[in-house]
Amino acid sequence: MAKHPAPAQHAPEHAPENPKRDPEPGSNTIKDPDDWTTGDERMTGAQASYLKTLSEEAGEEFDPDLSKADASRRIDELQARTGRGRDH
Repeated sequence: MAKHPAPAQHAPEHAPENPKRDPEPGSNTIKDPDDWTTGDERMTGAQASYLKTLSEEAGEEFDPDLSKADASRRIDELQARTGRGRDH
């Protein structure tokens, strides 16, 4: 017996848009690392992995002890230098 897909559920008109589908999610997703409440915590695993890749591509030393905020700044710096991760 063939299964039929469930009918599409439409969000109510007052429901917010899905930020994952919005190409310009808004200014609240871009925050200065100095303003992060967790900026002093150790960088995340994702930051460390990406920063290691960027560091290798830029021929720079990777510092595994950066904070989240410092890692974000370093990623921005290395992206600008390598052209990686920038679409404009």
